[in-house]
Amino acid sequence: MNGEEIGLLLRQERGQFLEFLSAYEYKKGGAQKKRSKDLARDIARLVGGMANADGGVVLIGVEPDKGVTGIPHPADEVQELIQAPQALLTPPLNPACQRAHLGNLLLLKFEVTSSPDVHRLAGSRAFYRIATETPSLPPEQIQSLKESKRHVFYERQNVPEAAWEDLDLALVESLGEKIQDPRAPKNILSQLYHLVDNSRDRPSLTMSALLLFAKETTRWHPRCGIDFVKYEGTERQHGSSLNVVKRIRFETPLCRIIDEAVGRIKEHIRERTILHDLFFRERLEYPTFAWQEALVNAVAHRDYSLTGAPVEMWMFDDRIEVRSPGLPPSPVTIEQLRQQQSIHFSRNPMLVRVLADLGYLKEMGEGIPRMFHEMDHHGLQAPEFSTEGFFFTVTLRNTPVYDEPTLRWLNQFGTSTVNVRQRRLLAYAYAHGKSFSTADYQRIAGVDRDTAYREIRLLVKLGIAAPLKPKSRTYRIIDRL
Repeated sequence: MNGEEIGLLLRQERGQFLEFLSAYEYKKGGAQKKRSKDLARDIARLVGGMANADGGVVLIGVEPDKGVTGIPHPADEVQELIQAPQALLTPPLNPACQRAHLGNLLLLKFEVTSSPDVHRLAGSRAFYRIATETPSLPPEQIQSLKESKRHVFYERQNVPEAAWEDLDLALVESLGEKIQDPRAPKNILSQLYHLVDNSRDRPSLTMSALLLFAKETTRWHPRCGIDFVKYEGTERQHGSSLNVVKRIRFETPLCRIIDEAVGRIKEHIRERTILHDLFFRERLEYPTFAWQEALVNAVAHRDYSLTGAPVEMWMFDDRIEVRSPGLPPSPVTIEQLRQQQSIHFSRNPMLVRVLADLGYLKEMGEGIPRMFHEMDHHGLQAPEFSTEGFFFTVTLRNTPVYDEPTLRWLNQFGTSTVNVRQRRLLAYAYAHGKSFSTADYQRIAGVDRDTAYREIRLLVKLGIAAPLKPKSRTYRIIDRL
């Protein structure tokens, strides 16, 4: 690893695929080097968490703010650090590790791909990378993760009959320009993304490489694209009553398909006229982020081993349905999605990493909660999640939940300040003299008394609500308009 490669890493931000780890700890007395055993454990935790998730890079000797401080440990302790993933994880992990020097400062770079196993630290704790965090997993999720990892091999399989000539290397070159990596396209695929198997005499392309960059994707996967169908009315009709208004099939490489599909589909997202501040204004019937996030997630996380069906987007007069082949992979559950939990599991970690670098997956684990916020901010019903057969479906409805005066009044509080339950309560209060009780909150939000009390207290702390009397369980809204 040379200075140019380190510079490339330092230009990036910490995230799903990159972490910086300092070899120092900072106390009141100032900076001092970490004990080698503590630093080794930190390395094992981060590298193991990335291997359990989508893979990535951990750069040792760099502060979270990207200041390069190096590794001040002697040679024998540096060797202990290099061996940490193998010595401290069960089963042992052997990531690629490189040394580098910037002046007289030593750095270590660990690079790991998504592992088919679940790796645990001593004490049986397993960690999992989600955005910039690497939390430990509850025991029940560890077992679910093990089960899921048995089904993530489709994208990794080698395709012996495929050759470099089957790829559009200009697309790889464009990716390299976007991430500012000067390496040749073939090296980017093999060295950075591990989309090429070089373990044999003849390099072998993986299915991921073909799905992302093939000149003819349907040659390798018959239904890897997106089908957009617009219907007249609110139900699908067949035969003589067929009500298809528009059908578009997108079959370009996955690195381009999202932009192409979004560009064509947005032409069919209608605008509706609303009265706002005595002026008529136009508003899209669906928040742009919400439907695009549903489509991106479908492309990134569908089960590509189900080769008989594409991602589908059905548009009706009252809703959009984004249908993805494959049920949500454990440990992700529909109930977790409905509760807006920040969760992330990639059925296709190799695809996900490329799509993330292309800018399509910016909010690992946060996309679903933001979909809820966007729909609520626009006064629409929350996203719905369901399964039917082997399809997972996200449904977005365009029917407003609130009338325009209520929505305008609600938006003074912002979606980042209050959650969906609190906004529903505020809407209720708006229609009932701008007052409410703890019992009202329990009924409207569907929560227990403790949760209701805690979330009402937050409204009080934010200056949005106030008790009518000291120790009262009835509150009034402090109007800001």
